[in-house]
Amino acid sequence: MHILNNKPLVAHLSMFGACAGWGLMAPVGKDAMTHGFDGITMVTFRVVGACLLFWLTSSFAPKEHVPLRDKLLFIGAGLFGLVCNQCCYTIGLSITSPINASIVTTSMPIFAMLLSALILKEPITGKKAIGVLLGCSGALMLILTSATSVSNEVGDIRGDLLCLFAQLSFALYLSLFNPLIRRYNVFTINKYMFMWASLMLLPFTCFHVAEVVTAPIPARTWLEVAYVVCVGTFVCYILTMIGQRTLRPTVVSVYNYVQPIVSVAVSLLMGIGVLKPAHALAVVLVFSGVWLVTKSKSRRDMNRAHHKK
Repeated sequence: MHILNNKPLVAHLSMFGACAGWGLMAPVGKDAMTHGFDGITMVTFRVVGACLLFWLTSSFAPKEHVPLRDKLLFIGAGLFGLVCNQCCYTIGLSITSPINASIVTTSMPIFAMLLSALILKEPITGKKAIGVLLGCSGALMLILTSATSVSNEVGDIRGDLLCLFAQLSFALYLSLFNPLIRRYNVFTINKYMFMWASLMLLPFTCFHVAEVVTAPIPARTWLEVAYVVCVGTFVCYILTMIGQRTLRPTVVSVYNYVQPIVSVAVSLLMGIGVLKPAHALAVVLVFSGVWLVTKSKSRRDMNRAHHKK
């Protein structure tokens, strides 16, 4: 009970659990998508499965009134935060290596910084600019390594670019819909976001999914899909929102480092990924870039420092 009353500790444990779960999801999902499932089927199961779980559990959560305007705003949040994000990431993962996919996910704070400058007018400091340059260099190195590769264990440029676009989409969601997300609890937010995302996806994917799931699929693949839906999507989305309500965005961003560490270790153990020197250098560049971006001062920090003078 003492641990549950310690909000900062719960928030840190939640973020670590979410990012470790996402890190494990990359190799597990990749394995499922090489033994019966494909990217379109996997993303449909993720979105629709999580939708059903959130609507079921929301019946036990405190009821909140959501005006029609906000219900409609959740369409945009579902489009950028789920449909574009999960479609691009999951289909990209089905093409490239889980190691590359997990490394690319760490670029999200860099996109968030750039969009904050454009949308929220946050200042771009010298430290931020260097961070973006380092991060982009790492991502470019990763993509060029994939472009010259003949094995998807090393990577595929198409998959890397899709995973990169997924991070851009999620950063756009955070920049545009942050006020909306802060107004409601985790179950209210996710049940509407996943509902709209399901309604957007199903008309285009339902017939394809029906063809895939009627074919013989190994029991191990179904267990991996269950992990992706129940843990990698449902549980991890709850945990990350618990963490985001207490921790500063810069602290939350640091936990992105957990994903590639877990993903690389598990991918190598499963034999579905190859770690090359270029990957290690790309990790250093991307991590350094993200670290500089998250350590640089925001507009609020600058205003506070100015008023203290």
